[in-house]
Amino acid sequence: MNAFQLYRRYIAASIRAQMQYPGSFLMMAMGEFIVTFTEFVGVWVLFGRFGQIRGWTFAEIAMFYGTVNVSFAIADSISRGFDVFGPQFVKTGNFDRLLVRPRTTILQLLGYELRLSRIGRLIQGVVVLTIATHLLGIGWDARKLLLLAAAIASGVALFVGILVLQATLAFWTVESLEIANTLTYGGVEAAQYPLDIYSRWFRDFLIFVVPIGCVAYFPIVRLLGHRAPLPAPGWLLDAAPLSGFIFLLIALRVWRVGVRHYTSTGT
Repeated sequence: MNAFQLYRRYIAASIRAQMQYPGSFLMMAMGEFIVTFTEFVGVWVLFGRFGQIRGWTFAEIAMFYGTVNVSFAIADSISRGFDVFGPQFVKTGNFDRLLVRPRTTILQLLGYELRLSRIGRLIQGVVVLTIATHLLGIGWDARKLLLLAAAIASGVALFVGILVLQATLAFWTVESLEIANTLTYGGVEAAQYPLDIYSRWFRDFLIFVVPIGCVAYFPIVRLLGHRAPLPAPGWLLDAAPLSGFIFLLIALRVWRVGVRHYTSTGT
């Protein structure tokens, strides 16, 4: 059985387990949708009061908002194993069991659980993208669809990479530091708005350190044909989504360093 087939079995088992309680699943998914959509209503009210932010309209912000939330919903649903890695695996010594199995630890943690409840956030992101497309009157063609798909896929890779780094900290701290949440949930909040509304140091951080801006801001600017408040050549705007995949590869290399330094609890 190859890695893909095994991962499919992991996911199938996770779905069966969660579907044992369909009522609970529906309520959690609905809760995710309501909470995130309420946040979006807050953005709508904000723009209803001020009209625009530095030349950006509500419809354009909705494009950022929907893209980022679709990416994060997918990443959050498939990376549960890394999210709970410290308390569930390192602290209890259960990581030892993963190490003796003839499969990579990365595959086993990705298959730990598929959080179906995140479908509520995913649907909310798709709804917001639909609203934005309607308001902007975007004429979709193959290039624009490919760019949007690349931005979403790159965002998924980036957020998974952040969660991998968060889990890696547990090799030295046992508990994953809460400060890592500033890069996940905080990163989602920051990426929902254009980079040019932030201070220079913060923009640089979101471009060169944790490239959230590269997977959201630059592709959407290119997609909308918007004037570029942060000057960049066209080829860079098209290639920007690659940064999310590069970040994930770096995170996985750091993860391997952490695994080599892992010391069992001895229990």
